[in-house]
Amino acid sequence: MISREEENVYAQTVAQNEKLDSGAVDHRGDEIFRPTNTGGWTSSSFIIGAEVAERFAYYGIASNLITYINGPLGKTTATAAADVNVWSATASMLPLLGGLVADKWLGRYRTIVAASIVYLVGLSTLTLSEVVPHYLYPKCAVNSTEFTACNPTTSAQSVQICFFFFAIYTVAVAQGLHKPCSQAFAADQFDKNDSKEQKSKSSLFNWWYCAMCVGTMAAQVIVNYVQENISWGLGFGITSIALLIAFIIFLLGTDTYRYYPVISNTSFGKTVDILTVEPGGNVADNSMSVETSEDSFLKESYEKKSPLKAKIPKLFPIWATCLVYAVIFSQTTTLFTKQGSTMDGRIGVNFKIPAAALQIFISFTIVLVIPIYDRVFVPFARKFSGIQSGITPLQRIGIGQFLSIITMAVSALIEMKRLQTAKSFGLIDLPDITIPMSLWWLVPQYMIFGISDVFTIIGMQEFFYDQAPNGMRSFGVALYLSILGTGSLISSILIITIDMVSSKNGESWFSNNLNRAHIDYFYWLLAVLGVLELLLFLCFATCYHYKKGSNYEQQIHNEFKIALLGSGKN
Repeated sequence: MISREEENVYAQTVAQNEKLDSGAVDHRGDEIFRPTNTGGWTSSSFIIGAEVAERFAYYGIASNLITYINGPLGKTTATAAADVNVWSATASMLPLLGGLVADKWLGRYRTIVAASIVYLVGLSTLTLSEVVPHYLYPKCAVNSTEFTACNPTTSAQSVQICFFFFAIYTVAVAQGLHKPCSQAFAADQFDKNDSKEQKSKSSLFNWWYCAMCVGTMAAQVIVNYVQENISWGLGFGITSIALLIAFIIFLLGTDTYRYYPVISNTSFGKTVDILTVEPGGNVADNSMSVETSEDSFLKESYEKKSPLKAKIPKLFPIWATCLVYAVIFSQTTTLFTKQGSTMDGRIGVNFKIPAAALQIFISFTIVLVIPIYDRVFVPFARKFSGIQSGITPLQRIGIGQFLSIITMAVSALIEMKRLQTAKSFGLIDLPDITIPMSLWWLVPQYMIFGISDVFTIIGMQEFFYDQAPNGMRSFGVALYLSILGTGSLISSILIITIDMVSSKNGESWFSNNLNRAHIDYFYWLLAVLGVLELLLFLCFATCYHYKKGSNYEQQIHNEFKIALLGSGKN
């Protein structure tokens, strides 16, 4: 007979050597048993650290790109804004491809490594595209008195522009591979079947975005200043060094990561089906509502036959009703910057703040608000909702959309004030003269949008990661990124179309002379579109049923039962 004491020792031994239910393996490909030194906050910290440096590199380019295209490359305001929007759209749409590459072939770790190498090629080429012409045509320096006598040939300018666009689109490809994998890989470090790690994963999305904003904020302060006051070439070179640092930090955590084997197949269609089926052969959890057994049987039968069709289309209405928000998002690095370039950014006598540096207030606000949200708001809301994250991702997205509408209204009012100031001082036809209106007037619109980001962006990250089929987490993150990309593309189309139409009827809304432009009209248009979008979003969000088994689904299920019991008593 085995004594009770021996039974307890045996039970403790089994618990201590419990295999992770998630199916993760270590860097050698071995199964992981508890206790383990892999995963958790230790592993995710390496990925977060790499993300900070990567965002520093990316936004060192993206945040001031319109100034470079409109300035050194000599493009018009409308063309520069369109170029930036198309590039940003490409960089945000390519993660759809990158997510599939990771989920089907390479896995997230290898995809991040490949993306980092491509990143380094793109950033190095970008640096050379700016530095080399200065050595070939040294008299063309800004302070040169012989500028008109040293213009390079048209063909040489074309070569430089070709290299420039090749470089930034190489960076876009790298972003497309890197972005959907890094966040999903960080979330992979937490076991979904462990209650403590599941709670940590919920906090990860908040702290992930907070860390991203630290990198973004540093780029907007350091790189933008270097670009506009010292050298564009040096500014681009700094981003290359930052990306190399990000790559090294990521590789340092290799031995601590948890990895999920890729389920591959020669047929793409078959792979999609496999990716939506659990390793044990069961169909992955689906978004289901409280329904009859007959309805459930019919629905499960359909999902087993066509799992991808049963899952992805459910996300599309939410995806589509976030696009106007993404259009508003794209203005922060384009028209907001051009708006500020005409205003007085001086601090003291000699120091002048670059207009693009004001984007730091978005990041600063996010870094300030996220700890309050995570440590104060979430525990408070959790008491009422019973949900680990306090409120559902869709509720979070809706609040952020409302704040984005407020952002556009405030931006329009401040732009009206700027135009009135230019008129009052007789500067309407003097676009090169700084308007005597402080750049700090723009801070409110940046900070309100920063709060909006805390709700909408993080809400979208969590929603699309959590609701995507279990084997397509990278693709789920890519879906959220594709919203931003599509929004940038829509913004570009809107700007080009409005520019063409308004030019025929007088002064363009996006005239090179911003004192005669009407960016305020565009802001009001986006505010109206935002209201319409929010109404549609609320309709679709109310009807949406979360994936079965998630905390959100369980909470809604309980509320539904309470409602039924309440109606039965009446």
